[in-house]
Amino acid sequence: MAVGAIAVDDEAGSTDAGYALVTGYDSESAAKAAALKECRAAGNTNCKVAVWFKTCGSYAASSEHYGIGYGKTKQIAESKAVEDCGGGSCKVVVSDCE
Repeated sequence: MAVGAIAVDDEAGSTDAGYALVTGYDSESAAKAAALKECRAAGNTNCKVAVWFKTCGSYAASSEHYGIGYGKTKQIAESKAVEDCGGGSCKVVVSDCE
């Protein structure tokens, strides 16, 4: 089963997170490393892996909070990310499925 990961550079108070999403890797560690590499290559300096997944993954954020989610469908992953973020003004920044 393939693995994906999302790395983000998201500072508190920022409304525009830098990120990278990768899919199709053979292992968790390979997906995480690739996501970090792509995030940094896009000009982001404080990248961190937010979530890795074997099915679907999502990252949501507001100007004060962030949340992650994963699940069997993109809808489940996005819903969990918004819930983890605190709902309200949180919006899905990126999500994808393997």
